[in-house]
Amino acid sequence: QIQLVESGGGLVQPGGSLRLSCTASGSSFSLYNMGWYRQAPEKQRELVARITIFGATNFADSVKGRFTISRDNAKNTVYLQMNSLKPEDTAVYYCKADYSGLDYWGQGTQVTVSS
Repeated sequence: QIQLVESGGGLVQPGGSLRLSCTASGSSFSLYNMGWYRQAPEKQRELVARITIFGATNFADSVKGRFTISRDNAKNTVYLQMNSLKPEDTAVYYCKADYSGLDYWGQGTQVTVSS
């Protein structure tokens, strides 16, 4: 089993940047595909970005060109670099690890983009 803790959320002005981190403890981090999801009020949770154990990445169309995802297996951490933030990026951001059909979620971190 794996435990996930997100950090790095906060309040940022439109056009600004934030970097979210998700640090894992427990089982071998490098075996897990990792993803960032977000959920805005009264909306469904949606995939933002995902990185596989091989480093392949995919992004939601709404964040392509603005967000990047990376992982550091030595630090058991996955990052989400968010640039050119927009008010519509406001949401709770969750980290997810998946392996062999099992999903593990973090508790989430709030990102608010507002002037």
